[in-house]
Amino acid sequence: MRPPIQYAKSGDLQIAYQVLGEGPLDLVFVPPFLWHLEYCWEDSAISRFLERLASFSRLVLFDKRGMGLSDRFEGVATLEERMDDVRAVMDAVGLERAALFGVSEGGPMSLLFAATYPERVQALALCAVFARTKRAPDYPWGVTSEWVEEFAAGLKEHWGRDGLMAPLVAPELRSDPNALEFWARFERNCASPGTALAMMRMGLEIDVRPVLSTIHVPTLVVHHTDDPIVPVGGARYLAEQIPSARFVELPGDAHSVFHVDLDALLGEVQEFLTGTRPVLEPNRVLATVLFTDIVDSTRRAAELGDRRWREVLESHHAIVRRELVRFQGREVDTAGDGFLAVFDGPGRAIRCAAAIRTAVQPLGIEVRAGLHTGECERMGEKIGGIAVHIGARVASSAERGEVRVSSTVKDLVVGSGIEFADRGHHVLKGVPGKWQLFSVASA
Repeated sequence: MRPPIQYAKSGDLQIAYQVLGEGPLDLVFVPPFLWHLEYCWEDSAISRFLERLASFSRLVLFDKRGMGLSDRFEGVATLEERMDDVRAVMDAVGLERAALFGVSEGGPMSLLFAATYPERVQALALCAVFARTKRAPDYPWGVTSEWVEEFAAGLKEHWGRDGLMAPLVAPELRSDPNALEFWARFERNCASPGTALAMMRMGLEIDVRPVLSTIHVPTLVVHHTDDPIVPVGGARYLAEQIPSARFVELPGDAHSVFHVDLDALLGEVQEFLTGTRPVLEPNRVLATVLFTDIVDSTRRAAELGDRRWREVLESHHAIVRRELVRFQGREVDTAGDGFLAVFDGPGRAIRCAAAIRTAVQPLGIEVRAGLHTGECERMGEKIGGIAVHIGARVASSAERGEVRVSSTVKDLVVGSGIEFADRGHHVLKGVPGKWQLFSVASA
């Protein structure tokens, strides 16, 4: 369940915050450029990140002044005002001292806070963080003037429309329509285009290099080798300037901390802050994975309009969840118009997919589905492993209105009365060999 929204008084403004987790460590997460306490929970990558942090801490989240659920105001917040907001939230929660985890644009304020209020900072963890934004003769790792103007022009034209920020922070999102739709909505709800542009302009003036040598709290700097926004050299410089800071470089090509190897990143953070790194021993279990998605969803959404399409999606989601309960499946994830579910029996999974295909037809939509049975890694409520990837590839090969399965699934339901049509051998992207696939003719 999402933690409740609470408010802390900071001067004349109200700062929205949340508290979750029951760990022995008090941890304040200082968010990046974009943040919204409610909408962040709608993205599976962000929610997994936050839940993992809360697994070893009492985690405090907040919206910056002028953004998300915190009060709006005229102008742009200074680093000093934002420090006041962090102190106000800590006071409201009852924290005398806490560790700070600053990411991206939240890093400079975290650095300044640690230097100014060392008595309130137990430790400082930083990821994708910079000391200065713009390039200078003595600082070659900042962004160029050309990049600034190009980004400003794109912000004015595309903010809140087509997910401007998504491919910028994580290149893998560039071709994911569900991610682009989420980020467009995220942008709209976080800040208006004018506010976002003003915050960007203010952020370009940040330069906290003079305070780095005055930071004396334990500090961890983690950075990914191919960060597309902040070169790793800037992170090395940052760690070198902070007395006794520890620097860790990890492989990865995203600026977003939510779209990297979370086990590697948060394993480093947890070990630094608590002294222990979790031993992740995923349970392995044989399961049947089911992927479904709506055929031509973008076209249908354009035909129906936003309001009617939302109603169709809500009805579709209700039908899928009803059939999952009926056939003893478990919903693992949903994004936009697609579902991932897991079953302990392939026969029930096939019949569930067929039932969903039939039940959604009165809505004027069609779904396609793919199934595969294999060994899955079960980590909490999530699943992973090659079997999940195969199931996704089988689903992407299915035609409209089709329930397509791997030969493994077909072989496991012999004697069930389920009939199949051979769809030949296929190469599944990222999976070795050729795979014989079948279409469910009757279930």
